[in-house]
Amino acid sequence: MPISLHLQEITPDNFEAAINLRVRPDQEHLVAPVVKSLAEAYVHPGIAWPRLICDDDEVVGFLMAFFDIDWTGAGTDFRSGLWRLNIADGKQGRGYGRFAVESVADEIRRRGGTRLTTTWHPGADGPTGFYLALGFQPTGETSGDQTVGTLELN
Repeated sequence: MPISLHLQEITPDNFEAAINLRVRPDQEHLVAPVVKSLAEAYVHPGIAWPRLICDDDEVVGFLMAFFDIDWTGAGTDFRSGLWRLNIADGKQGRGYGRFAVESVADEIRRRGGTRLTTTWHPGADGPTGFYLALGFQPTGETSGDQTVGTLELN
């Protein structure tokens, strides 16, 4: 992975770049736009962790992680993981998605966690293969119409 890859917090200086990031047109139905993610981050402070994925000075993607959410609402199943992953149109297949997942895993470990949870749209046009190739295991659960998967962190 290139050394030039890094995450940036969303600031007034990069806000426009963040909300202008677009996935491929055929993937727009698979992931919410960045502006929705930022609105969700605003109303879930301390839980949501939005970051730009940058290659040198170029914005190539966006991720939003979540930390310690009460998954079932019962107060017994708290999870952390990847909430959103948007890789810019024309930038996929270059390792940016893998970098994003690894970055979230590192942050979860830093906070004392041992498992990364995410969800994805199933089907031929969804990212199932991407997540399975990274080692995610479907849990058998769904969240809305999405598959829930986990990655055990060493």
